[in-house]
Amino acid sequence: MRFVFSEKCLEYKSPGHPESPERVELIYGFLKSKGVEFEKPPACKEEDILRVHTKELLEKVKGENFFDPDTPALSGIYEHARKSAGGAVLAAEVSAAGDTGFSIMRPPGHHATRGSLGGFCYFNNMAIAVKKFGKKTAILDIDCHHGNGTEDIFLGDEDVLYLSLHRYGFFYPGSGGESRGNIKNYPLSFGIGENEYLETLNQALEEVNKFDPELVGVSVGFDTYKLDPVGGLGLEIASYRKIGELIQELNRPTFYVLEGGYSPDLPKCMEQFIG
Repeated sequence: MRFVFSEKCLEYKSPGHPESPERVELIYGFLKSKGVEFEKPPACKEEDILRVHTKELLEKVKGENFFDPDTPALSGIYEHARKSAGGAVLAAEVSAAGDTGFSIMRPPGHHATRGSLGGFCYFNNMAIAVKKFGKKTAILDIDCHHGNGTEDIFLGDEDVLYLSLHRYGFFYPGSGGESRGNIKNYPLSFGIGENEYLETLNQALEEVNKFDPELVGVSVGFDTYKLDPVGGLGLEIASYRKIGELIQELNRPTFYVLEGGYSPDLPKCMEQFIG
């Protein structure tokens, strides 16, 4: 597995915001201690961003001309968002070439719709990578929050299957309660625990195999962990090893993009997930 990371993504912060540089720095520090050498991504090209987002959204982010309490217009955020999207593209490129890529860049992306930002997300990193490569792709989203942005972008796209396992019911973003067409949603209750989660994941993976994709993209969120301050589906640290192994059993070219996860135990969760 080859990891994509740039220390540039640690340079921005909003005081008191859960999407802090410290959360990614924890994972980075852990992997570095294991001798991992990171591949630095180039900034994503505007033409690739415009494959999935409107020109209006791109210009708003570039000009820092927007207001969202969860997704602040921080100085230089456009370049940070481009770098993060570039990380997803590089991870997909690595996997398409026969290895496995994992981007641990920030900001995350799966709440960014075609025309709007939100939920800590400016551009949809996963969607940009998938659209750039144009392969028949299954996107498996295992963040605790529904990827409303990814659903918005790919609804009706016959070349993409989007599957999301997420907490539902008075929980951000409030979407993902039902499936439609190429969108397979698996709404889950708070604190369900490992057994029900893995049972649901197996159902989703069966759908992936039926779809028979050329490429699999995984939006990875560790906010399903039982002690996560923002999410919480009752998973144990050891649960992530089982989740990672089930995904690997697909035996398909797969790349990973980091979404959420806000617990100090992030390195332990990552260690289990990558095996």
